[in-house]
Amino acid sequence: MQDKLQELTDRLYAEGLSKGKEEGERLLAEAHTKADETIAAAKAEAAAIIEAAEKNAADLRAKAESDVRMASAQALQATRSDIEKLIIAKAAGDKVSAALADSAFIKEIIRSVAASFAQSEATDIRLVLPASLQAELEPWVAGELSKAVGKGIQAEFSKKIGAGFTIAPKDGGWYVDLSDEAFGRLIAEYLRPVTRKILFGE
Repeated sequence: MQDKLQELTDRLYAEGLSKGKEEGERLLAEAHTKADETIAAAKAEAAAIIEAAEKNAADLRAKAESDVRMASAQALQATRSDIEKLIIAKAAGDKVSAALADSAFIKEIIRSVAASFAQSEATDIRLVLPASLQAELEPWVAGELSKAVGKGIQAEFSKKIGAGFTIAPKDGGWYVDLSDEAFGRLIAEYLRPVTRKILFGE
């Protein structure tokens, strides 16, 4: 009887030990699986973070390079434009202003323009002239020019005109600008393509 009881005890112990070992191995396998899954997930997340950071860095670098290229192109264009303006102003501006500030030359142009103007317009003429030439031109306009064109001429003298003049019908509507600034713009338009070709090969 004692032997049977011992045998039963040994068998129960062996079965319990076997089941405990199996359960332990199962739990250990599950723990290994979960650990592998956690490590794989962590690696995937780390790879995604690194990929996003590299993409952001590449985008930032591309944007910075684009901004630098754009700023360089704008600076180059502004510099070229400044050089072009300086050369054109030197080539045309001073000579135009000097010619249009010469009262004898101005009188000749005004006489010619006013005569043509008087033939095509029924109204009197309005002239705007440089204030710097008022003393010399005002008596000439009122006397000699008015007689020559056979119409009334209203002359105004403005500090806004450095040289040259504007002419229009007395009642307004339109006018012709023959000031130094207008001539400068006109000549600059003709000189600009030539200047660009000489300076920049365009």
